[in-house]
Amino acid sequence: MKRIALYGLGLVCCLSLQACTSSTRGTVNQVNNSGPQVSPTLVQPQEMGLKRVVAISRFTDESKRANSFLVDNQGNKLGKQAADILAARLTDTNKFIMLERDAIEQVKQEGALEDDFNQVGADYLIVGSISEFGRSTTSEVGVFSRNKIQIANATVNVRLINTKNGQIIYSEEGSGEARSEANRVFGVGETAAYDTSLDDKAISAALSKLVSNIIEKLSDSPWQAYLVAKEGNQLMMTGGQSQGVKIGETFSILVRGKQMKNPQTGMMIELPAREVGKLTVQAFTGKGENELSLCELVSGNIDSSDLTQYVIREIE
Repeated sequence: MKRIALYGLGLVCCLSLQACTSSTRGTVNQVNNSGPQVSPTLVQPQEMGLKRVVAISRFTDESKRANSFLVDNQGNKLGKQAADILAARLTDTNKFIMLERDAIEQVKQEGALEDDFNQVGADYLIVGSISEFGRSTTSEVGVFSRNKIQIANATVNVRLINTKNGQIIYSEEGSGEARSEANRVFGVGETAAYDTSLDDKAISAALSKLVSNIIEKLSDSPWQAYLVAKEGNQLMMTGGQSQGVKIGETFSILVRGKQMKNPQTGMMIELPAREVGKLTVQAFTGKGENELSLCELVSGNIDSSDLTQYVIREIE
């Protein structure tokens, strides 16, 4: 009898040690077959490259939850959360110039106060939606205990669009889950109210594996710069030391290929560029995203009346 009593007491003690726990899980379902799930750009040293200009156009909530009372006056609370999380993740990589599009009217109003607002065009546009979102609460009842589990599930879809031709260059779907548990033994323990933080955690988990693939797709294009001015034999090139350019480095000057329409797809394509000269970096001017390289033309000739026809690339 004593052994049974001791065994029962030990069982009660073990149950009473249970605590409130939370976890998140993320899975990713590839819409197309291109691109690995984990981007090597996150683990490799940052290579030289101009920062791509990226804007998140919209993130809509297409789930049934969008019709509930837990949305803002535009009916898109979860969509804005997803856009904010994705923008923060991409900004933290320091690989992109992020532009505001969701609150563009407010930005214009502030810029108008100083009479100095210039809207910049993005190279790539990210469009997304929350296609599924759900919450569930289950209870596990034992002889002496009660376990309450809250689970939030989210599915996010993103599309990466090339603004030059409107082509969707990447599409992917990600799913995430977040949960919290509260345990009570003999009426003693934690009481779990409605956990609103699970919404953000589920969306964050769904976006986690998408971010690395988005970064890789945005970084696929080769390093490229442009000419902005010519004074005598000196050329001013976009980009500078912060992007990996070094004094004494030589680059190729290429004239853009002719634009023509592809009769099969109906899209405009650009013929291969042709090298017309070389330049060498001599110094830098400006700071941050407005940094320029002062270069000397070492070979070839260019038409200074139309510098937009030229691009600068690494010598292969």
